[in-house]
Amino acid sequence: MKGLLEICYLIGSVTFIIGLKMMGNAKTARKGNLIGAFGMTIAILGTIFLFRTDHTTVNTLKFVLIFGAIGIGSAIGWLTAKKVEMTKMPELVSMFNGMGGACAALIGLTEYEHNRGNIAALSFIVAGMVIGTISFSGSIIAYLKLSGKMDKPVRLPNYNSLNNIVLLLVVIASVYVVLQSLALPVFVIWILFVVAIIYGILFTVPIGGADMPVVISLLNSFTGLAAAFGGFLYDNKPMLTGGILVGSAGTLLTLARCKAMNRPLSNVIFGAFGGGSGAAAGEASEKGTVKDIQVSDLAVLLNYSKKVVIVPGYGLAVAQAQHVIHELEKLLEERGVEVKYAIHPVAGRMPGHMNVLLAESNVEYEKLVEMEDINPEFPQTDVVLVVGANDVVNPAAKTDPSSPIYGMPILDVENAKNIIINKRSMSAGYAGIDNLLFYNSKTSMFFGDAKKALTELVAEIKQL
Repeated sequence: MKGLLEICYLIGSVTFIIGLKMMGNAKTARKGNLIGAFGMTIAILGTIFLFRTDHTTVNTLKFVLIFGAIGIGSAIGWLTAKKVEMTKMPELVSMFNGMGGACAALIGLTEYEHNRGNIAALSFIVAGMVIGTISFSGSIIAYLKLSGKMDKPVRLPNYNSLNNIVLLLVVIASVYVVLQSLALPVFVIWILFVVAIIYGILFTVPIGGADMPVVISLLNSFTGLAAAFGGFLYDNKPMLTGGILVGSAGTLLTLARCKAMNRPLSNVIFGAFGGGSGAAAGEASEKGTVKDIQVSDLAVLLNYSKKVVIVPGYGLAVAQAQHVIHELEKLLEERGVEVKYAIHPVAGRMPGHMNVLLAESNVEYEKLVEMEDINPEFPQTDVVLVVGANDVVNPAAKTDPSSPIYGMPILDVENAKNIIINKRSMSAGYAGIDNLLFYNSKTSMFFGDAKKALTELVAEIKQL
């Protein structure tokens, strides 16, 4: 029985690794996800039917409760994921990540009483509970921010000092609870749970909207770490492997996104930005004059171009225009135009947002070009079509030392021969700052909802 269980665990661990590797490529990501889910299913069923200890009793009620909970959770998760719009995917990721943290916290709260006096076991239990709780409460705040229910960072007086004091309190209390477990009442672990929730909130509340994708990655790594502690506790190989993979992947992704913004992680956590305002639509600014372009003129410009680069942003997701942008791409290619997509590492509201969005509309993965590779091509590009992107093309990152995004690597679209920006208005981007690109002499604004405007553009090109 134990040998068969170990085989199930081995299958689960191996499929997690294979699945994660396959998810690194858009062409194999779906299959990798299914392989990982298959391994997880094998590990869960093996644990339910094959895991036995001296204290384990098997009865029908336990199976009913277990499979009932799995069924209800699966139904809620499947329906939620099926119905969610692409624009709401970051919020969904935050919520699902928060649920993972909550599970780790519940494991700690449940197992604490049964392992009092066992310092080794309690170390894993308390560490997993605290980290999972921080991930849970932090993810809920991230969800509220991404959904617009909490759209401004909250800056408390002496915030950094306050946050550090609470963190220190959590660490000291955790060590004390582990070492003095037999002398303390059981409810102390619940007090620690509440304090960890407070720290998770304090950790996430001040962070500005433009930094939330980085925080999502960081919280994801916290959840993975908490799960790994649970794997140590139960000597559960798939739980340990999965936690390590999620934790390490989340950490690497966090560091990669910080590098893409040219900002240290400490600056993201303690130096929130976002929430400013831009110029009103059609206004002349001290930075220059804004000009717009009509759909008929844009159709002619694109139709007679040799090379076009499309820069997708969150506005493309909001308008759900990924399918019509792919239609535009195919139409231009039929006319002999070379079309590529420029992908900035932090475009969108979550890691890989634009890649997922365009993959949904069957855009070929080879046409998605990363920032470092596409930047040298802009001087030879006839038209750059920016759809819903803002901060990742803002020249202020290179020219304005007072700008909060100064130093962040951007897509050098200003080097193209013609720049077309599709936006609903002149409103600021996620970082809350004005975009100097709007006032470039080569820039024309193509105002309107992306899906509606691009549909009209496609129809116009077809008539040429």
